[in-house]
Amino acid sequence: MKHFMIKYEFRNGTTEAWHQEIGRFIKAIDSDPELKGRLSYRVLKNRDHGHYFHLASVADDAVQKTLQSRDFFKHYTEMTRKVAAGGEVTVTPIEMIDQTT
Repeated sequence: MKHFMIKYEFRNGTTEAWHQEIGRFIKAIDSDPELKGRLSYRVLKNRDHGHYFHLASVADDAVQKTLQSRDFFKHYTEMTRKVAAGGEVTVTPIEMIDQTT
């Protein structure tokens, strides 16, 4: 399992429109038979600021490549850059140490 954290500050547009875009992206993942159940994607937001954190976990490299090949992924990536409005969008590979059951 590979894990990634995407971080940025929301700077452009409305949060309502952005949250709808996030929902469409997650629905697209869940509707894709090659990705469903092999990719976990969560979006979190700092309650007090416009900082967002996306946590993605993929079963293997093939799932990551499949996701990256999808038009909905390319659109979502571009939209993420737009809402960050020139700010930095950071993708960091992260390692799972432990978790609850």
